[in-house]
This record gives sequence, structure tokens and C-alpha cells, in this order.
Amino acid sequence: MRALLPFLKDVWRLALPYFRSEERWAARGLLAAIVALNLSMVGMNVVLNFWNRAFYNSLQDKDWDSFIRLLFTWRDGPAGFMPGFCGIAVVYILVAVYATYLNQWLQIRWRRWMTEKLLDQWLADRAYYRISLVATTTNGGSGTDNPDQRIAEDLRSFVASTLGLGLDLLSNVVTLFSFVAILWSLSGAFTLFGWAIPGYMVWVALVYAGLGTWATHLVGRPLAMLNFRQQRVEADFRFALVRLRENMEGVALQNGEADEHRGLAVRFEALAANWWAIMRRTKMLNALVAGYGQVATVFPIIVAAPRYFSGQMTLGGLTQTSGAFGQVQGAMSWFVSSYGSLAAWRATVERLATFQSAIEAARHAGRALRVTPAEGEDWRLEHVTLALPDGTTLLSDAALTLPAGRSVVVSGRSGAGKSTLFRALAGIWPFGSGVVRRPAGRVMFLPQRPYIPLGTLRHALTYPDAAGLDDTTVRAALRAAGLGHLESRLHEEEPWAQRLSGGEQQRLALARALLARPDWLFLDEATASLDPESEAELYATLRRELPHATIVSIAHNPALAALHDEALVFQPDADGRPGRLAPQPG
Repeated sequence: MRALLPFLKDVWRLALPYFRSEERWAARGLLAAIVALNLSMVGMNVVLNFWNRAFYNSLQDKDWDSFIRLLFTWRDGPAGFMPGFCGIAVVYILVAVYATYLNQWLQIRWRRWMTEKLLDQWLADRAYYRISLVATTTNGGSGTDNPDQRIAEDLRSFVASTLGLGLDLLSNVVTLFSFVAILWSLSGAFTLFGWAIPGYMVWVALVYAGLGTWATHLVGRPLAMLNFRQQRVEADFRFALVRLRENMEGVALQNGEADEHRGLAVRFEALAANWWAIMRRTKMLNALVAGYGQVATVFPIIVAAPRYFSGQMTLGGLTQTSGAFGQVQGAMSWFVSSYGSLAAWRATVERLATFQSAIEAARHAGRALRVTPAEGEDWRLEHVTLALPDGTTLLSDAALTLPAGRSVVVSGRSGAGKSTLFRALAGIWPFGSGVVRRPAGRVMFLPQRPYIPLGTLRHALTYPDAAGLDDTTVRAALRAAGLGHLESRLHEEEPWAQRLSGGEQQRLALARALLARPDWLFLDEATASLDPESEAELYATLRRELPHATIVSIAHNPALAALHDEALVFQPDADGRPGRLAPQPG
């Protein structure tokens, strides 16, 4: 119970918001219709149980008229005149078809809503970035591996399993209460050691199901953790394959095929080893469940046979008793038959719950370093301390003013913390304290490796906002950035991140800046893949095309200092204390 209650709370926390959302009436209506259809099928099973008794009695009595009548009409049914088997079957088929159809309809609506909300949470406050830095969740485990799988696969599985298992449990509970009264009345009393046991077959079904449930849980308990681990190793293997595809050129240039093969083989071996563990445990569970099911087919007949052979029960009564026992025993054994699905569902719920916890932790991780509007036109840092995730301080209690209209270059040794400063200025670095005062106006940050989205070259150039830009303006920016040879391919859809060289990708990012026309432009090694002449030409283009923009560059190349008005150096103190920003000598 200690493990069950937190799990049910997670299920409730994940499932309830949709049924309270703006789609609540459609969601509740669909759910009510699905529940009604499923309960209708339970009711038809009750009717078929009584029909079964009458049908087999007609066979025992060799009553041809009753036999034919029961196929089409049924005058002495539990509710008087009722349709025969053909009518019941037609209605049952229609109900079953629409129960599945409406179930799938609710699934896709629910999944779409949950996907949109989880994407909103993941992208809000740049949690998608911070979540990779804040790796622990509230329960102390990792909740950040393979977010793509959690959003795409785990959400699909959660919706389908929650609906499927929930409706199945409800149907079995209703089936239990519907058939237990029938079985009680059919069982009669059984005398054991002078004691009369009324409704004895109900007690037999209870003991049988209880033993099966206990044995199933004992055998199948490790499956939940094995399924959780399998989802992770499957996603790790898939991610490694995608990463290889995205970095094919780098692997080919360095003859890294053998190393990549070894890495993929190691990940697949982890996948296969966990799969073998699942196979062994599932084999044991299937053997138990299959044996349990096989015994259940003949067990009620064996238990009821003495009353039949003593003449206290007709053949129809025997078959009705067997059917009612099977329904009661099956409902009581729901845990046994659904154990594998329950284990997989629990793993899915845990992955989604830990992912949501990780998102919340990431969204609230950067509150110590505040980004606020500046009163003037300058960009200022006040009492800013920057640290690494492990707690190492890179910059301590720094004050800095970046004057509007003056270009500044920040240089320093590799690893000193220049890129961390760049991220802090952008407001995405969560480890630190102090205040970053950001002036009004359009701001653009260009990292060393620009992001190039899927789609056409025009989409890559105008990302993330193409409003008001015509093709003539976009082509002019391409030419200005030195990519005039790509003008004719503006509307071609290619994997441009693989098609363009590193220098071309950086030129594309600078063309994007020319189109965005920011008031503040921050460049973190954004021209590092270019030769010095091209670098100087592009900075001259930026100055010419964006005369009112303030340019702040982070670079290793000392020659860039000549292209800026001011230069700062980010360097550690000689005694190993946190780094500092100081004017560059000369």
C-alpha cells in the first residue's frame, strides 16, 4: 500500500486536468458514453448467461421448437419477451464496435490536449534547456532522459492504458456484482463436516482467485521496474542512432565507424540484457496465468458436477453455473490477467511523473539570477555571481556596464566562463545570483553552433519569425552574408544542418541577424569557423547594415579586438579565485 498510494496520486495528477479543462464537457460526455457501452456489454453477458441455460436445456430435452425459437425470439427470458441469440449478437456487435470507436476518439483528444500542455510546460521558462542542467527530480532520480520519448511514446501509452485498464476494471467490478448473485442462487448449499455452506461456489471462486492473485504478484512484481528500464534503454539506443545520423560527416571524416559501432553495440546489449530479464520473468508469469486459465475452464464443472449427477441440476443449469462461475472468477482474477499491462502502465506513469517533476525543478532553478528591465539604454550586471552545476564559481560579485552604441569584445582563456556569461546575459543560465538589467529593444543571441530548423532554406533564414519578410529581402540578406550561391534554393526543403558547412551555417545565422535587425546583437564565437578575412568582411557588413545595433562579441581571436570599440578580458585570478572581467591591455 505504501507504493500503491503515491502511484495512484500520480495517476490522478496526470489524468484529472483534462477532465477539468476547456474540453471537459466533450471529454466527460465521451467517457460517459464509453462507460455506458461497456456496462451494456456486461448486461448482455448476463442475458446470454440465462439464454445459455435455456438453450442447453432445449438440447437436453431434444426440444426442436425451443431450439429454433431461442435463435430468433425468447418469450421466457429474464425480462419476459426478449430477442433470441441473433438479435442479442447484432446488438452486442454494434455496442462493441462503437465502444472501441468512441474509446479511440477520446484517446486522440486526450493525448492531443496532454501533448500540448506538456509541450507548453517543457518550453516555458526555457525548461527544455534547463532540464538538461537540473538532472535530479524531487524523488532523487533522473527525470530527464529522452524527453522526446516521454512526450511522444509515454503520453500515448498513458492515455491508452489508463482508459483501457480503467474501463476493464469497472466492467469487471460490475460483472462481479452482476454474476455473484446468480452464482449464489445456483450454487445451493454444500455440507462439509456437518456444516452447511450456502453459495459455496462463490467462496470457491473467491479462494481460487485469491490464490491466483497472490501467486501472480509474487512472480510478476519485478516486471514494473524491468519495463521502466526497457523504455529507457530503448530510447537511449534510438537516440544514439539519431545522433549518428545527424553527425555523419564528422564520423566519416575521422573514420569513427568502428567506435560508433562499438557504442551502438554496447547500448543494444544493455537493451537486449534487460529484454532477456523481461522474457524470463514473463515466461514464469505466462506459465502461471496460462495454467490458472486452463484449470479455470474445467474447475467450476468439476465443483458443480456432484449436484448435476445427483439430479439436482439440469445440463442448462450446469452450463449456466459454469458460465457464472467463470464470470465471477474472471472478475476476481482481473489482477492476474492484467498484471503485465499494469506493470507497463506503472512504468509509464512513473516516467511521466518524474518528467513533470524535472520540468518544475528546471523552471524554478534560475530564480537567484534575475533578469529585469533597465531604466536607461545600457546593459548592466549588478553583483553577478556565476557558477557551474557542480558549484564551482566562475565569476564572483561582478559589476559590468555594456554601453549602448559601443561594440565590445570579451576574450579570455578557454573554459574561463565566457560562454556562461553569454548564457547569463541571455537569461538562460540557472546557476548564479545577482541582477542582469536588460534595456528595451530587440535582442538577438547567436551561439557558435547555430540552430537550423527542419524545412526550407527560407524557413531556416527567417527562424523564428518570418512575418513581413519578402523573398527579395531574404535573398539580399543571403548575398550580404556571402551565401549568394544559395539564392536559387531558397524554397528547397533539405536537411540544411547536414548540407551546409560549419562556416556556411555561421554565415546563415548572421544573415538571420541582418533580417531581424536587432538593437543588441550578442555573438558567442559566431564567426569562429570563418577565415580572418571573411570574419572582418562580415563584421564590416554588420556595422554597415545595422548601424544602430550594439554588438557584443565573445571570441578567442585577438584580431577581433580591432573590430570593436572596447575589449574586456575574462580571466581567473592567479590564486585560483573566481574570474573577473577587466579591460584588455592595449
